[in-house]
Amino acid sequence: MRVILLILLVFPLLAPVKAHAMVDPATSAAVSTANLDLLLERAMSENLIAGGVVVVGNHEGILATAARGQLSAVAGAPAITDRTLFDVASLTKVIATTPAVVKLLDEGRISLTDTLSRWFPELAGTDKGNITVLHLMTHTSGLSDVMVGQGGSVEGLVRKVATQHFRGAGSGFEYADINFILLGELVHRVSGERLDKFCREQIYEPLGTRDTSFLPSRDGNDIAPTSGTQGGVVQDENARRLGGVAGHAGLFSSAYDLARYARLILGRGTLDGTRILSEQAVAQMTTPYACNNGRIKRALGWDVASPFSAPKGTYFSDASFGHTGYSGSSIWIDPQQDVFVIMLTRRVDYRNVHNFNQLRRNVSTYAAADLKGVAGELAPVAEVEKIKAQVILASAAVINEPRRHRVASLKWRDDRRAAKCSVKPGRRVLQARAGHRFGKVSKVARNDAGKTRAAAKKHRSLARS
Repeated sequence: MRVILLILLVFPLLAPVKAHAMVDPATSAAVSTANLDLLLERAMSENLIAGGVVVVGNHEGILATAARGQLSAVAGAPAITDRTLFDVASLTKVIATTPAVVKLLDEGRISLTDTLSRWFPELAGTDKGNITVLHLMTHTSGLSDVMVGQGGSVEGLVRKVATQHFRGAGSGFEYADINFILLGELVHRVSGERLDKFCREQIYEPLGTRDTSFLPSRDGNDIAPTSGTQGGVVQDENARRLGGVAGHAGLFSSAYDLARYARLILGRGTLDGTRILSEQAVAQMTTPYACNNGRIKRALGWDVASPFSAPKGTYFSDASFGHTGYSGSSIWIDPQQDVFVIMLTRRVDYRNVHNFNQLRRNVSTYAAADLKGVAGELAPVAEVEKIKAQVILASAAVINEPRRHRVASLKWRDDRRAAKCSVKPGRRVLQARAGHRFGKVSKVARNDAGKTRAAAKKHRSLARS
């Protein structure tokens, strides 16, 4: 009974906040880094990451930077900063391949309705020939990932694509690197320049992001290492076999450079008076397309609402979009509220996907809450850890109570499940499992208002009883 009373007392602090989207511009000119620092430190203490950096900003510039950890485990290694280079993994899809394809679209050199058979004659006459550029950009091509051969030949990869069994283009959303490997090669075939050169000349040099590149020339010792690889060597095996330049992975960048790219998007294609993308191109790139009967929304390259949308957090609007990277990177941009959040980390734990995604949610939620001026609605990280410890101690105390008094509290402990969203193999239906209302504060970043309402309803029911 004591435990139930204690839980009811701390419920207002541990319950998720009301998940409503911001609709007005940011009202604060600055973001506190206190909670962001604590989130990074806690992730390090839990061995999720060995260090990382978070940058929050708007179209005018960076508003806050939080960084923790060192470049490597070597004694005396430099501290991680917003200038540290990271392997950004799948952010390559939206920082390199997507703007490159959109530039070609904007120039009229390709169309979203172009079929693969036009640019890949190897696929003419096959059932893959009717896949369009739009299918590839939205991961609705129906293609499944294949491994690049030891020789690293794109032609060999295309031959594998031609013979694979697939369910048909447009049949549903299935995230696959092969879509962007083909798009990266498409840029090469249309422009006559390899993806890395095209991006450097058309995007990165005009943008002033001089540290962003494939095959970084800087000494690998001053680049954050990715698990299993040294600094400067791309982690993704397919990207390595393709020589380090591919449409799905291989890009290295810093939080500072990515902030400039995010500002370009918020500036509708213009940064510091220089136009790099047309306003129409940016609008086309970020317009959402509904997949799987509206359950999933993807823009051209960008994620809008899907099982991969953890960095959206709680307070970002429905107009926001972003992407994640396997190496521990993420970016989320909200043009409606003029804000972006970037996180780059030295990821250590690749198995605990749920907790890592929760870190992504929390970072965005706390940053946006500061801008919104509602950070007070979120219990500070340190305070909630203290409360959580008190609840655990109280739960342990019930062991000495008679069994009849332990039933309710044991049921509560067994039901502390985390919010989880997954796609079952062979099915394209999202399965959502609501986390318990007494979950720790890191679960405050749920972006499903229905779960919050359900939790409140259960709480009122308990209070009445």
